[in-house]
Amino acid sequence: MNPFPRTADQESIRKVNASIILNHLRLHSPISRAELAAMTKLNRSTVSNIVNSLLEQNLVQEMDAMDSKIGRPGIALALKPQGGAILGIEIGVGFISIILTDFVANILWRERVEIAPSEKQETILIEAEKLIEAALSMAGDQGLRALGIGLGLPGLVNTRQGVLDFAPNLGWHNVHLRTMWEQRFALPVYLENEANLAALGEYYYGVAQNVDNFIYISSGVGLGGGLIINGKLFKGRDGFAGEIGHIQRDPQGEICSCGRQGCWETQVGPKALLHRIRHAIETQPQDNPFNTNLDELTYDQIIEFAHQGNRLCRSSLEEVGKNLGAGIADLVNLFNPEMVVIGGSFSLGQEIIQPVLEKIISSDTLSSTKNNLRIAFSKHGTDACVLGAIAIVLDDILREVALV
Repeated sequence: MNPFPRTADQESIRKVNASIILNHLRLHSPISRAELAAMTKLNRSTVSNIVNSLLEQNLVQEMDAMDSKIGRPGIALALKPQGGAILGIEIGVGFISIILTDFVANILWRERVEIAPSEKQETILIEAEKLIEAALSMAGDQGLRALGIGLGLPGLVNTRQGVLDFAPNLGWHNVHLRTMWEQRFALPVYLENEANLAALGEYYYGVAQNVDNFIYISSGVGLGGGLIINGKLFKGRDGFAGEIGHIQRDPQGEICSCGRQGCWETQVGPKALLHRIRHAIETQPQDNPFNTNLDELTYDQIIEFAHQGNRLCRSSLEEVGKNLGAGIADLVNLFNPEMVVIGGSFSLGQEIIQPVLEKIISSDTLSSTKNNLRIAFSKHGTDACVLGAIAIVLDDILREVALV
């Protein structure tokens, strides 16, 4: 028996050091032990002990010797793709999307299923569980142990309890998904709001890499946001932070799906654009460019006509851009971010929306907050959330890995 058992504080320090090393390997590999020690400011014996443990756990691999900027050539280290498989899944309004990756986020398998938003909650969850089972089977076929499931949802997610409190556009209330799926699949399950995950997806793998302070804004059926502050996702006390779509911008405006009046999401995004177009055509039928019933009109059709120069579609999209820019300007004044990333359906109308919203942001932000501010559109579009779901599992592993 060890006469000097390791204390809780020592275990905590060791975990922190391990996560630091894993994160450096994720960002900078291939890298030698000596370079790891220099970059992390940890002593070489600590680095060596932790690396040896990570090698035993199959999370890290040694590669060919490399020239090192420090001392003699050393053995290169990198995260090991075969270290495990991670599942990322998004249950959206009208679809379920899932990807399976290895430990370095290489996509091994993916699937997207369209499903009517009006379907019962039970039916949608059964379909999602079938997709998870298919992904786990695929991981097993490739000899990979599954490490966890990340799940993005369009609503208020209590991340501490693993509960979807309310998804207004799905009509779901109080769904205990973490407990349900951890019992079913015997894996850790990480629930998060879909926009928060999309922010992580862009931070890990997209346009916001190495940007430690940015705001992510995404529009689908609703409008969501994610905040990365000092390199970490800002969740608030229970995980409800980032519900920017429900900031009230017009007390006399349209009724929102949340029940309030004039929320920001009633002014921007596909639903707002469709509403604006339908109202305009109902009052001025001669302006109707569509050979379809107005109830069957789609966002994609409006974008296509706007790009073709249709006056009504283009002006309506520009109005959405103005409302989007005005809201972003307020957020920029509040948070002073380095970047604002715009994702989701906005990317389809980027050519028309971006000049309008940038003009509004420039005019409506304080001069100090807009200095060096960057406006960028998402690199991954509709994939940002599922990639963020992968990232949140990987992030937990990198931060909390237990070493023996």
